[in-house]
Amino acid sequence: MDIDGSMGEGGGQLLRTALTLAMCTGAPLRLRHIRARRARPGLRAQHLAAVHAAAAICGARVSGATLASGELEFVPGAVRPGQYDIDVGTAGSTLLVLQTILLPLSFCGASSAVVLRGGTHNPLAPTFEFVRDAWLPLIEQVGFRARLTLERHGFEPHGGGVIRASIEPHRPWRALELLERGPVRRCSVQVLLSRLPEDIARREVATLRERLALPEESCRIESVTASGPGNALHVRVDCAHLTTVFAAFGRRGVPAETVAGRAAEEVRRYLDADVALDRHLADQLLLPLALAAGGRFSTLSPSGHTTTNAAVIGLFLPAAYEAREIGPGRWALALRPSGGGVQSVAR
Repeated sequence: MDIDGSMGEGGGQLLRTALTLAMCTGAPLRLRHIRARRARPGLRAQHLAAVHAAAAICGARVSGATLASGELEFVPGAVRPGQYDIDVGTAGSTLLVLQTILLPLSFCGASSAVVLRGGTHNPLAPTFEFVRDAWLPLIEQVGFRARLTLERHGFEPHGGGVIRASIEPHRPWRALELLERGPVRRCSVQVLLSRLPEDIARREVATLRERLALPEESCRIESVTASGPGNALHVRVDCAHLTTVFAAFGRRGVPAETVAGRAAEEVRRYLDADVALDRHLADQLLLPLALAAGGRFSTLSPSGHTTTNAAVIGLFLPAAYEAREIGPGRWALALRPSGGGVQSVAR
């Protein structure tokens, strides 16, 4: 499989999706022009962590896995269940590495235990809470099974976080039908602070309560142990048919009110659109659907990540992707595997 790594969105997600599909199908992979349009093109440390983790679980032959490399060859072997200890080596996201290897390990006939060390709460990456509370329950509906525990938080730039994952063999596949989220049952806020003044969290909570009309009892502040300072906030929206989690991160020089205000705007857009999935869940659900029995869901207008993910999936698997606008800012996305899906091509 020869893929231009600059296609579509052209970022690290393309690499991770291709690695997952190579492991699940057994197809040798060559990626060229990796992240070619980025300010720092080629493989960075967090991408290499995913490559090394993928190689470890399937005994792959790999070439080009060096810092700033623009080309990678990955020839997978059979995915092996077992116990794995993966150190990202930086504050890079452990959750992105986990998402790369979780689905292939689910195809094994035995359970696996994985320890991941590095970042657990990173900007531009899913947080521990998002994966545990939003993503995992949805992929469990289609047949994948995993459990996560957080032993230590890891913020940028120090990292040092620890996550443990238990991954079980998949259950019989089921298609996902999620066009309606159902009534909103609860909206809650969690603010994480490490080695920073509590006033930051109080101001974030005050902004979110005002913008989202939240009662005081729905918001909590947690002081956590980490290797360095950090501030992450989550807004959790529990609906009748699913839970979604929105995250935002404090930055030096950015007022707490601005950080919380941006999170409130994202939540408000989701609620006002009356769709099932936010953009992040829509993007990250396509690959599990392609490897299971497919499905369809409503969401906001597809992001570049979503369309790129669909394009990469189509290179490896016989799957039909459809995106259809069903109202102002409302879309229905469908992914239908054909010809047996991954079961017809997996080792």
